[in-house]
Amino acid sequence: MRTKMKGRISRIGSYAISSSIRDHQQQPCITCTTFNILAPIYKRLSNEDQNFRESDCRAYWFGRNQRILDWLLYERSSIICLQEFWVGNEELVDMYEKRLSDAGYVNFKLARTNNRGDGLLTAVHKDYFRVVNYRDLLFNDFGDRVAQLLHVELIDPFSQCRNGDLRQEILIVNTHLLFPHDSSLSLVRLHQVYKILQHVESYQKEHNLKPIPIILCGDWNGSKRGHVYKFLRSQGFVSSYDTAHQYTDADAHKWVSHRNHRGNICGVDFIWLLNPNKYRKLLKASWSEAVFGMFKCLLRRASLTETDAFAFLKADNDGDYITYSGFCEALEQLNLTGHKHGLADEETKDLWVQADIDGNGVVDYKEFQQRIWKPTWSDQRNDLNDEDEDGFVKSSLEQTIGFSVKNAVLFPPEVEKGRWPENYSLSDHARLTVVFSPIRMPCSRLS
Repeated sequence: MRTKMKGRISRIGSYAISSSIRDHQQQPCITCTTFNILAPIYKRLSNEDQNFRESDCRAYWFGRNQRILDWLLYERSSIICLQEFWVGNEELVDMYEKRLSDAGYVNFKLARTNNRGDGLLTAVHKDYFRVVNYRDLLFNDFGDRVAQLLHVELIDPFSQCRNGDLRQEILIVNTHLLFPHDSSLSLVRLHQVYKILQHVESYQKEHNLKPIPIILCGDWNGSKRGHVYKFLRSQGFVSSYDTAHQYTDADAHKWVSHRNHRGNICGVDFIWLLNPNKYRKLLKASWSEAVFGMFKCLLRRASLTETDAFAFLKADNDGDYITYSGFCEALEQLNLTGHKHGLADEETKDLWVQADIDGNGVVDYKEFQQRIWKPTWSDQRNDLNDEDEDGFVKSSLEQTIGFSVKNAVLFPPEVEKGRWPENYSLSDHARLTVVFSPIRMPCSRLS
């Protein structure tokens, strides 16, 4: 069975991955895989009996997870990030930990809060990384979601990239965001990403880290058209798969990675990369921009024009401006505040400060346009670039190590064409693997 499986692998995704590594012998590569492996407690085995789950049949979940491990260990990515890992089953946990450890991986698992049964598993290969630090991140919110943060350093195979005491470090995050059961939960998912980025930022400050690559892996439960995608893009992150295939932000239907329980297919699994040569705007500014984007989306969903939206925000105010009380009332009517998963009072005040550009206590029509309806603060700035066409450093800017995206492959291959194959049974998600090559680049600064 395994011989047959390996033969098939070589004809599809892993062939492209291994080819990329062979083609860049002079630039050693690392690979990163993210995969939601569908916890047996969620996998339905019968349309008639929704409570009949794979977890009730050991032979089913045991065999499927052995096959998942076969694939993972054949591909042998440097970094493996799994979601919906069944942490509540000791036998399955032992199976993964033993086989991954025997293959040279250091493993970290994290259960969702409130005994949900599943969680995350992140594994990094000892041939490629030394683990500097590890942190759990518990959101403690609706959905009991969590995230993992690993701080690792590249080791000997990449020594040719070293320059004096220049360390080759990476921050890796693995997460699984809340499923958007309805539109009111979009803010919760945005909050979760904000918490992740806040945690990463505070970790960097706590350890006095210079800009280093950040890789965010996982099931983001949202597509390229969503607020989470736009938020991460505003912080300088790029989708590695889209970068490898030269897709733009507008190419929202080129690929899929998930068929959900409703039968809908969409692209929700990402490996995000932020290189240290990226200009980064202040995180709070990106957060405000994202919430105002959601705010505008809700107003437009209610079929409000620009003029109507301004009038809605003015409420009963006779003047040609928006007051803070009117702003707060509008947020509550749009279900963005007034409940435990909504915006906190301090966040509402921060939004108001961002909207009130001149600080006079009210928001006039021009400020409404600039901050809410037609925001002008989201323009992406170019990367720092201090290399000539031959790759030689031209300036004296401080140097660090970043990554170029060499290739990215989704499996099964049909999903790369926007189709979901009916004969695919490993999971309800596709597996995404990206090939990165370390390169020297200048450090960034906050914009």
